[in-house]
Amino acid sequence: MRRQLRVSVACVVAFLSVLFGLPVLNYLAPELMGRQVLGFTLTWAVLGVGFFPAVWIIAWIFIRYSIALEEREWREVAAQEPNAESRQLQD
Repeated sequence: MRRQLRVSVACVVAFLSVLFGLPVLNYLAPELMGRQVLGFTLTWAVLGVGFFPAVWIIAWIFIRYSIALEEREWREVAAQEPNAESRQLQD
C-alpha cells in the first residue's frame, strides 16, 4: 500500500504541476507566454497541444505502475503459499 501511495502522490504532483504550471508561467513570464507560435500565443499552443497528452502520459504511467505493483504483490503471495496458483485457477 505504501508503494501504491507513492505512485499516486507522484502522479498527483505531476498532474498539479501541469495544471497549475501554465497559469504560473503566464503570471511570471507574460512576455514569453504571449509570443506567437503557429498563429496562437504560446499559452494557447501549450494548452491546446500539450495539456491533454501530458495528462494521458501521467495516467498511462499511473496505470502501468499500479498493474506492476499488483502483479508483484500477487507473486509475493504466491511464493508464500504453495497452492495459491491452483486456488487462483479454481476461482
